[in-house]
Amino acid sequence: MRIGEAAETTGVSSKRIRYYEQIGLIKQAARTDSGYRDYDASDIHTLDFIKRARELGFSIDETSTLLELWGDQNATSLEVRDLARSHIEAMRDKIRQLQSMVDTLQQLVSDCDGGSRSECPILRDLEHAPARKGATR
Repeated sequence: MRIGEAAETTGVSSKRIRYYEQIGLIKQAARTDSGYRDYDASDIHTLDFIKRARELGFSIDETSTLLELWGDQNATSLEVRDLARSHIEAMRDKIRQLQSMVDTLQQLVSDCDGGSRSECPILRDLEHAPARKGATR
């Protein structure tokens, strides 16, 4: 099938499929005599695998590793499990960071009475944020 059909079948955009080919995440598609990309069932299966891994938040590098493990009959599920555990911990760290941001913003919003601008705790907090080393205003 051509790239448009592959995109429609998998839900992965044509642009993204081309990108995955460009970075080597998937093999270059076969070409028809007229130069169109031609994807077979195996290519579609691989795209489905990649899409699911990306939906679960795996990075491109992690997805590449998962693809290697998927294709390696000698790989152990321990390797896959360790990668997944590492990914879970990274997601939990991100959740903690996001929750901290939500908590801070919620407190600032609660402190804001919607009155005069000079008394806005949100703007005051942004204004007085600690300067980063080497940063200029």
